Amino acid sequence: MSTAGVATAASEKTGRPDGTRPRRTGRPAALAAGLVVSLAVLAVLAVVSVAVGSRSVPLSTVLDALLAPDGSADHTVVRDLRVPRTLIGVGVGAALGLAGALMQSLTRNPLADPGLLGVNHGAAFGVTIALGLFGLTDPSLYVWFAFAGAAVAATLAYALGSAGRSGGGPVRLALAGVALSMVFQAASSAILRIDSTTFDRMRFWLTGSLAGITSDVALRLAPFLLAGLVLGLLLARPLNTLALGDEAGRALGVGVARTRALTAVAVTLLCGAATAAAGPLWFVGLAVPHAVRVLTGPDQRWVLPYTVVLAPAVLLVSDIVGRVVAAPGEVQVGIMCSVIGAPVFILLARRRRLAAL
Repeated sequence: MSTAGVATAASEKTGRPDGTRPRRTGRPAALAAGLVVSLAVLAVLAVVSVAVGSRSVPLSTVLDALLAPDGSADHTVVRDLRVPRTLIGVGVGAALGLAGALMQSLTRNPLADPGLLGVNHGAAFGVTIALGLFGLTDPSLYVWFAFAGAAVAATLAYALGSAGRSGGGPVRLALAGVALSMVFQAASSAILRIDSTTFDRMRFWLTGSLAGITSDVALRLAPFLLAGLVLGLLLARPLNTLALGDEAGRALGVGVARTRALTAVAVTLLCGAATAAAGPLWFVGLAVPHAVRVLTGPDQRWVLPYTVVLAPAVLLVSDIVGRVVAAPGEVQVGIMCSVIGAPVFILLARRRRLAAL
């Protein structure tokens, strides 16, 4: 088919001259208003995350700690522990949610998720090597091992899931990711069993936790998270076009190879930095993009921004609940995400039109 024929077919298929899919719900003004409301909800949850914890601190004391710190124990808890924890929770949630949305759009696979496809466990394996074999304890150093592990895991999952004559379907890709996750997890466990010091350092981190994150760690990882977020959001329009197929995308002027490469870079940055900060977390990148598409339709220009806002809201809720239900101790956010996300995953797996994005 000629280039003009492909473009005409794409226009007829979507009803738009540029071939992009129309939004299914609401007017742009309504979606923009919804995004503003979502931002307000996220801001409220961030305040609650700073104010609520396993240690009871009055709200007036929290405000004093933020506005006029005096170095007391309660002020130290708020400023040095809860504020960095909340900020990195927002960053990690946004990163994992956006990474999941990008992977689902690029692979056209509704089961694509940084945890389910082994990307997070690959990044965790990289961090385990950095800590256990090289003794690197600085996040700005071992984050590069997390990037390498995430990139290797994503490449292997896609290659294994797409091998064979039938190509890669959603279930095959998910199975390849689960198998790789088990391999990476077993390799990490072997290293930790050999080195008890590394095991003590990483046993909580491997479950997924926002506890103990300091402002120094947050500042070191922030540039990587921001770079991945900006790059991922800029890919919304070319991903919309690629949803029509590679041939139609080329006809409409999208560089298919470039878009895939940039998406891979964005996913690697997001998953590597998020995993280096909080450990491997499941289900945030799987469930939130699906919930967002119910509100916005398949248009990535709305799916990606909504996911960046709502995914950290889900992560903060999980973290807050984990701190409250077991006070004065806490349940790690990785466990809470699994408790909340597992029923969602079961519902997704039972849907008849699982592959429809």
